Amino acid sequence: MTDLTPPTGTGALQQREARLAWGLLLPTIAIVSAVVILPLIAIFWISVKPVGLADLRPPAPVVREALRGSGDDLRIQYRIRNSSQSEVISNVTLADTLPDGLTAVTVDDRCTLAGMALSCDLGTLDGGARDEIEISVTLQGNEDAIEEAAEASVPAMTGAGKNILTNFEFTGENFARIFDGDEFWGVLGVTIFYTVFGTVGALVFGLFAAMLLNKEFRGQGILRGLYLFPYVAPVIAVAFAWIILFDPFSGSANALLVQMGVTTEAINFFGERPLALIMVTVFEIWRYFPLSFLFILARMQSIDSDMYEAADMDGASPFQKFWYLSLPQLLGILSVLFLLRFIWTFNKFDDIFLLTGGNAGTRTLTVNVYEQAFAVSNIGAGAAVAVVIFLCLILFSVVFFKYVSREEGL
Repeated sequence: MTDLTPPTGTGALQQREARLAWGLLLPTIAIVSAVVILPLIAIFWISVKPVGLADLRPPAPVVREALRGSGDDLRIQYRIRNSSQSEVISNVTLADTLPDGLTAVTVDDRCTLAGMALSCDLGTLDGGARDEIEISVTLQGNEDAIEEAAEASVPAMTGAGKNILTNFEFTGENFARIFDGDEFWGVLGVTIFYTVFGTVGALVFGLFAAMLLNKEFRGQGILRGLYLFPYVAPVIAVAFAWIILFDPFSGSANALLVQMGVTTEAINFFGERPLALIMVTVFEIWRYFPLSFLFILARMQSIDSDMYEAADMDGASPFQKFWYLSLPQLLGILSVLFLLRFIWTFNKFDDIFLLTGGNAGTRTLTVNVYEQAFAVSNIGAGAAVAVVIFLCLILFSVVFFKYVSREEGL
């Protein structure tokens, strides 16, 4: 009986090759982890902490030094404050060196002066607290030069306080705030409407455009290039072009509608509910259908033309050729495009923000992240909304790959 077991040397060689391959891949894995995984972990971490914009920096004592008064009332003034509005800073100390030409007359009880070296023990600073130290001095020399030297010196401050970002105290208030009331569900409904109709509309118009340009004719290249204009044009340029075009006071669209008798007064396309949501969805379709058009056209041109010739001989109509021949061949690319466009549209922020700023019923989850994090200065709540977005997309991806992709053989 023949022994089919591979020689030991081959197995050892394969193991060495595997170790070498992993060694070559490790830098790439480390970079991807640092770029993708670490920020994701940071978002989850911040989402369970009561973090505001002011808490992004660790709590620390801040000091400002100035030379005040004149003559016998000359004094060095140190204004100290806690950079955090909520966290306590303990063991606060101040150290500074007086410039030449100044002689201390009286010193604050919390401070000691050794030669020209000043040191102060301020104890504890409560959240948002302010303190002040004044050292009476006499002046010998050029007042302007000494004042400039005094204000140019930077006192050394020390103190210890809890950093909200790094401690292990967690809260569910951010998520409770998100799900409290009907506001979140309204925003989620707007997001789903915008995403579903924007994605499906971009695919349908992309498919229609690909079918139109899947024939050889003069000027085909120029027309294909024009079709790509909405996608390659800067978003800020096309967004403001739409705003000007549909402006209720000076927009060409309103002027045309009034002259045609369609309406008797100007329509505020981006300022009325639910018209504003429909308009931003139409903008999404118009701007991103060229991407679907490119992929679908490339797939259509790779389909064997023999099938269509046989269908013509059998007397098949154009609709039958599309439904029974083209569409089954395009389902794979349509599924991939639907997945990508759904994810990208769900995460879309700049289009809506430029067109409406999230007003008139167009606030999506991504706009809500911006408003929570920067308009309300609640970074924790903004991160919590971002986590909700991530979980929604994970759920969608799981459903897609479990059901849709299996049917399409992806």
